[in-house]
Amino acid sequence: MTEANRGGQPHVFSHDRIVEKIFLWAVPRWVLPNHFTLARIVLTPVVFFLILYEEYQVGIPLFLLTAFTDVIDGSLARTRNQITEWGKMFDPVADKLLIGSLVIILAFKYLSFWLVIAILGLEIAFIVAGFLQWRRFHKIRGANLWGKIKMLSQCIAVFLVLIALVFEMPLFLAAAQWIFGLAIGFAIVSLFSHGI
Repeated sequence: MTEANRGGQPHVFSHDRIVEKIFLWAVPRWVLPNHFTLARIVLTPVVFFLILYEEYQVGIPLFLLTAFTDVIDGSLARTRNQITEWGKMFDPVADKLLIGSLVIILAFKYLSFWLVIAILGLEIAFIVAGFLQWRRFHKIRGANLWGKIKMLSQCIAVFLVLIALVFEMPLFLAAAQWIFGLAIGFAIVSLFSHGI
């Protein structure tokens, strides 16, 4: 999918219209997509420490809220034509900080070592690819559909690990491993088809 159509307007996905109808009407015009990205960066260490110290009653809802800011900032940027170079650079970094930090504390403890290495390795590859793209062209492409599916898959997998820990349901850990595996596949397709 292309980032912009011929008129220079960003490509708006069907899920953006759904998010716009349900949530974005409540976002004041002065609130920019980059504010949500910045909120995700600021909230990530809070989520990290809550989960690290097993404060799941607060940590899990805050993780879901923090992950949801990724949906809001992307849809807001596309529907209001507020895509910026800063947002294209730091939105994926914010995603990787959130997911990477939780993978470090959850997956190393509860999932396959090689799965964790693959996830973290791919996240590093995405960051390096984005940096190289910026160095060469002084522009960053926005996330593609495969990258969005990868992020959603990773959030679902992290959520399943957290639910497995809270309710002692090992079946959820097994499901999380499979979903992380799918996310790795989507990440590889995204990396090679688009670069970030």
